[in-house]
Amino acid sequence: MKQLLVVLSFVTLIVLSNQLPAQEKIPVGTILPVQLNSSLRSEKVRAGQQIYGRIMQDVPLPGGHRIHAGAKVLGHIVSMREDRTQPGEITFNFDTLKVGHQTFRVSTNLRALAPMMDVEDAQVPPTGPDRGTPWVWETRNLIGGEVAYGEGPVTRGTEVVGQALASGVLIPVRPNAPAGCRGEVAGSVNAQALWVFSSDACGLYDLPNLTLTHAGRTDPVGQISLLAKRGSVNVRGGGGMLLRVNSIEP
Repeated sequence: MKQLLVVLSFVTLIVLSNQLPAQEKIPVGTILPVQLNSSLRSEKVRAGQQIYGRIMQDVPLPGGHRIHAGAKVLGHIVSMREDRTQPGEITFNFDTLKVGHQTFRVSTNLRALAPMMDVEDAQVPPTGPDRGTPWVWETRNLIGGEVAYGEGPVTRGTEVVGQALASGVLIPVRPNAPAGCRGEVAGSVNAQALWVFSSDACGLYDLPNLTLTHAGRTDPVGQISLLAKRGSVNVRGGGGMLLRVNSIEP
């Protein structure tokens, strides 16, 4: 019986050690690389409707912890406008992070958004490898302009800015003042999981009919608004996003 109690205590310790730490271990400013599982179409969605996304690359956290790829982010449509006399508009948020059996309430803002085609292009080398060329030498053009070399460096011109991985990239985030994005903020991890995006990726990419009117950093915090220049808002499922954590609670 004593041996059984020792074994059970050891198993319990392992389970608890594998739990994602609470908010003090997920710093404000942490980037969540997300692929949309839901489409954002102003003529189809309704206020209160749930929307979904999936973490596409392991997200490093302090102390050697991580949010593993495959974790879910959930949100809902806050409001929408679909009126033939006015351009379409959608306001939404992503306010829940599900990691295994744990659920966290989060507040996030939108750093970057790109359509499915851009995401696919950023994961495929621009040219096929020569016979015998290892995959780890192949290059990928990231959304925002940097280049990932297989499982080697990520570069901007001749400058090495980060590390390329099979599942994405790890790069310290850079500011992009013209587009309105900050660099690192206090407490955030240094090397961020940016998946298919460059270190200074910011705003909307190849969505010419849309304007990001509110990113969710200021009041109302966590609410993200997209406005169509004409017609409807239409972001298909499969698009990629960089969400940045404003706050998190267990």
